[in-house]
Amino acid sequence: MSSVSNNERVTVLCPECGSDLTIDVATGEVLFHKPAKKEPAGGKDFDQLLAGLDESKQRADEVFEREVAALEDRDRLMEEKFREAMRRAKEQPDEEPPLRPWELD
Repeated sequence: MSSVSNNERVTVLCPECGSDLTIDVATGEVLFHKPAKKEPAGGKDFDQLLAGLDESKQRADEVFEREVAALEDRDRLMEEKFREAMRRAKEQPDEEPPLRPWELD
């Protein structure tokens, strides 16, 4: 769509985004940019929006379940590491206690 409002300006419709552009004929510069009107809710109807909410809730639940499982596994791993450290401490006790700061003099 092209219409000449006067000799110096041309109004065109952007084929990419649908916005109105007012262009100076002499310089080729954009004088005014009017964004295209966006449809409410991105052009989706209520059922599509509701389905999107259900999908996002399902994804959030899956992520939560994975994190809970990882946390439980983390607790198990920490318990194993602690027991291994305790076993090694019993097998290899220190011969003498560490020196205290005033004993270093």
